Amino acid sequence: MSQPARQKPFVVVRDDGPGLQSLRGAVVAIGNFDGVHRGHRSVIDFAMKRAEAAGKPSAVLTLEPHPRSYFRPDVALFRLTDEQQKLRLLASTGLDGALVLSFNAALAGLPAEQFVSDILVGRLGVSGVAIGFDFHFGQGRGGSPAFLAEAGQRYGFPVDIAPKLEDEGRPVSSGTIRTALEAGRVVEAAELLGYPWFVSGQVIHGEKRGRELGFPTANLRLDPACNLKHGIYAVRVGLGDRRYDGVASFGRRPTFDNGAPLLEVFLFDFSGDLYDKQIDVALIGWIRPEEKFSSIGALTAQMNLDAERARDALARNPAAFPPLGQI
Repeated sequence: MSQPARQKPFVVVRDDGPGLQSLRGAVVAIGNFDGVHRGHRSVIDFAMKRAEAAGKPSAVLTLEPHPRSYFRPDVALFRLTDEQQKLRLLASTGLDGALVLSFNAALAGLPAEQFVSDILVGRLGVSGVAIGFDFHFGQGRGGSPAFLAEAGQRYGFPVDIAPKLEDEGRPVSSGTIRTALEAGRVVEAAELLGYPWFVSGQVIHGEKRGRELGFPTANLRLDPACNLKHGIYAVRVGLGDRRYDGVASFGRRPTFDNGAPLLEVFLFDFSGDLYDKQIDVALIGWIRPEEKFSSIGALTAQMNLDAERARDALARNPAAFPPLGQI
């Protein structure tokens, strides 16, 4: 079983809470970082390189909840990573910490100039800032990259602006990755993310049909806003420090009840009780769409074929798993 790499402590500070002093003077990468994809990591790299050169800590400043959820609470947002997943990915980068600001009415109404003076300079005393080419901040998105660069000159801190990143003509962006996952294109999503997309959750009790069919499953109820394509996937599961290969079905189980979407994961070569355990499920390959079968026999025959295909896909990607740090 693979073991996660040892890492330095990663400090998470919320608003002006405990630990803020340890991030004072840091070089800060600013963004939403949904997915912590390759584009985000290019911004983080700018911050880390400048911090190393200056002998300063490096950190990210991120917002929770996602501003889109705040401004449009009636429109479900398919997040690539929830707050906990995002912080675990950030912790694996080598950063010293993260400042998580509560995105509320007060922050939404804060003018860009005041964001710089009160938060970047006053609260954090930044030694530098890194942002993406299209990052905007402050009331009415009044703070553009050009505005921040000019403000940095006035307040005495450098600003690095990461250029647009593309992969074979595709923009490396959270939106592009969401679109790929909505189509079941998990390999494409992994190429853009830089790691296999994953979900996390506590294993819940199901109808135990899988056990009766010879495929006992660990079931996760995903966020209702998750718009992953319904179907069968080759997966790799993280349980603490251990990794297990498997096959998973995400969907409504049309052969049985056509109920609420559920992720049902069958782990190869595993025996034990997973109920109430916290697991990570990384999607390594697409097998087929969800479908309704005319009989239980036809379903189980297909499940055996799915498992074979999943084993093949996983054998071709023996080390694929998201980089997850400790927070």
